Amino acid sequence: MDNTSSLETHIFWDRFLKSIEERVNDQSFNTWFKPLGLVELSDERLVISVPQSYHSSWLEEHYMPIIKSAAMKLVDNDINIQFLVNEQVPSPEIDTPPIREINNSVPEILNESSKFFFEEHIINQRFNFDSFVIGNSNQFAHAAAKAVAESPGTTAFNPLVIYGGVGLGKTHILQAIANHCLASAKSNGDPYRLIYVSSEKFTMDFIMSIQNNLTTQYSHYYRSADLLLVDDIQFFNNKERTQEEFFHIFNALHQSGKQIVLTMDRPPSQLKGLADRLINRFQWGLVTDIQPPDFETRMAILKKKAEADGVVIDNRIFSYIAENIKSNIRELEGALIRLLAYSSLRGEDISLEMAGQVLGDTFTKKPSIITIEFVQKTVSEYFSLSPDMIMSNSRRKEVAVARHIAMHLCKRLTDSSLKTIGLHFGGRDHSTVIHSLRTVENKYLNDPVLSKHIETLVDKAKTS
Repeated sequence: MDNTSSLETHIFWDRFLKSIEERVNDQSFNTWFKPLGLVELSDERLVISVPQSYHSSWLEEHYMPIIKSAAMKLVDNDINIQFLVNEQVPSPEIDTPPIREINNSVPEILNESSKFFFEEHIINQRFNFDSFVIGNSNQFAHAAAKAVAESPGTTAFNPLVIYGGVGLGKTHILQAIANHCLASAKSNGDPYRLIYVSSEKFTMDFIMSIQNNLTTQYSHYYRSADLLLVDDIQFFNNKERTQEEFFHIFNALHQSGKQIVLTMDRPPSQLKGLADRLINRFQWGLVTDIQPPDFETRMAILKKKAEADGVVIDNRIFSYIAENIKSNIRELEGALIRLLAYSSLRGEDISLEMAGQVLGDTFTKKPSIITIEFVQKTVSEYFSLSPDMIMSNSRRKEVAVARHIAMHLCKRLTDSSLKTIGLHFGGRDHSTVIHSLRTVENKYLNDPVLSKHIETLVDKAKTS
């Protein structure tokens, strides 16, 4: 790394990724930012490795302002961002778990040009049932997943739908099913078509198939699966053509007795922007949830993680982390990884004092992330309206005023684009959002009463 020490670059990259993770949704982070690597860092330039050329194009088109903002905050000056397509550049994370490609034979209908789009699915061998820590919060979901993995397509759990908040283990349990089925198929010598994909990757495959006249191959590829696992299905919201394609693929697989497993961040009945017929099908099988882990489960997760990394840590340190991180397993393991990285780079044994030094600021000064959903909830409560009313097409004056103010606050308090804001307000286009912003700037901010309402809402959003 250029002009910086190994410790400095490690700290930069860790903080850079955390800053990005706070600004984008979980699925986007896992799809577009987790595969990145740090190649070079200097005062003037940041070089980032990407797995494929289209990956860099997507980042430049959709996320460059966020990437540049995150980097500039850390180096405190303007910096040139460059992407390098190089799969050999290692990730800066320590002890990167082995990754295995799903090398199932692809249907003969796929030619060499089309295979590029459809063979990017990977699973992590570390995500298996043995490494999944079972507690009261996830016991039923684990049992259902194990039953499906042992007899895919033959139980009443089809589809199996697992929902829960960010970082609670949905992806782990989904990939555990994949690993179990692949191992069983290999030991039995059976041909088996398994497809594991994120909802965003499923959508990107579909877009690329349209661009390259490969929609027939796309449909054939996904319908050829014996087991289809789709992560974070809620991101199909407002993507009508993707939903239409998935609807037909779902029907074809279900009618053929093939197993479908889906994860989402809330119960199917609460999903917004998805067709009713899709939501109805999601409830054909078993719907189960994963809740935040209790203290004992959090302790067990930390101990298992340390054991997997081959390190011995005092229970007081586990307790210190578990008492301060209560709702997110990914944050729990991330705190331990940061502690291990700091210990390794400094060549010092892990102590409670070190834990306080490395993690203390994170625990005591956790930044509050303001989301579009939070703004909508805050504004709707303030004006005694429902969030659905604000997102509706109602032209009643009180509803329109609340909607305009909510859009203004979303632009002011979040890093969301105009297109994203519009999608969260009933699928409106960016020109409608611009109109709302101009209305607030030209009219509302000059009205003492409305201006006071807006500033009150800003204070409520920032302090809640």
